[in-house]
Amino acid sequence: MAVEFELRQAFREVVSPAYIFSAQAFASRAKMVKEAFGDRTDICFSIKANPFLLSVLPDEFSKIEVCSPGELEICKALHIDPAKIIFSGVNKSQAEVDTAVDYGVRILTAESENHLRYISKAASERGITAEVLLRLSCESQFGMDKSDIFRIVADRGLYPGTDIKGIHYFTGTQKTRPKEIIKEITRLNKLIDRLEEELDFRTERIEYGTGLAVDYFAEDADDKEAARLSEISECIRELSKRVELTVEMGRFFAAPCGWLVNTVADTKFNDGTHYAILDGGLHQMKYDGQIQGMQIPEITHIRAEGSAGGEEEKWTLCGSLCTTADVIARGVSLAGLSEGDRIVFHRTGAYSVYEGFSMFLSRDLPSVYMLDKDNKLRLMRSRIETARFNMPEYLR
Repeated sequence: MAVEFELRQAFREVVSPAYIFSAQAFASRAKMVKEAFGDRTDICFSIKANPFLLSVLPDEFSKIEVCSPGELEICKALHIDPAKIIFSGVNKSQAEVDTAVDYGVRILTAESENHLRYISKAASERGITAEVLLRLSCESQFGMDKSDIFRIVADRGLYPGTDIKGIHYFTGTQKTRPKEIIKEITRLNKLIDRLEEELDFRTERIEYGTGLAVDYFAEDADDKEAARLSEISECIRELSKRVELTVEMGRFFAAPCGWLVNTVADTKFNDGTHYAILDGGLHQMKYDGQIQGMQIPEITHIRAEGSAGGEEEKWTLCGSLCTTADVIARGVSLAGLSEGDRIVFHRTGAYSVYEGFSMFLSRDLPSVYMLDKDNKLRLMRSRIETARFNMPEYLR
């Protein structure tokens, strides 16, 4: 993919290693999904994929999913409208539910009956009504068994202060087969039917996470992702005619909207292999499905000023960690690679910024930049020294 001039300039300007996220790319992704699913479907950004993108949230998003107290604090700092928040997550305490409700959150998911009791207590004590979505499990630790959901719906009058609106359903991520998603929506439709027939319960709302896959290593990634989106759009639109539907995704929105900029710190030729040591590494990068650098992501090579260039050669790109596992990509064709050049990894907009084992070796956390809608570069976070997190408190 060709990289426009403004972006190449940004790759040169930032303090490396650095993440760059694009507000423009994020908005474009949101628009694409909204157009595919139609106006009747609300789209929701799960901010665990990248909380920095919350500061440039496009208007297409009517909801955001918040899964921890820390994520709620970010929302509060950004003055996010609490009416947009769906408060989720497997580990909710009474105090955390109280905090969310006090902020003004009125839509909460219940992963267990304990969660429902917490929500009921918080709402009753404050004289408000909280809208609840019961999370349906899919053979994992998340959500509740179907039998428990039916029992709770049957006894829904036992939870004052709550209005059980419907179901939250998310089974996993990186689904490459649209038929799998279509089958899940068929299951949801059958569940809606059963709840109405057996318990006289009308499901008003569904929050559904598609888990739609992102292609990290395919040259035609955008086309593949658009094709999958198109294939599931009809059944999403049909479900939205039946219930108030919110489709939640994180990775699919965020991954294509970011880059990780590294600088070549050293080069060497060992046992017939060209190695480049970068100032980043696997602790700062999350490509789902990447193992020992066996797949090559999209990469942009920016030569240092005054570089003479050279012939194209195969390179193994490694990070800064003291482990042989820190291989980012093998056999990458690069011309005239030398110290000071910049290597930019594409599609790092989701999870990379904080999901890796970032404290390993006490390396600094990278700086974070945002390219705004006018392609102006803005510093979001300076580099963070991690050594102080890895020593006794009395030494800090």
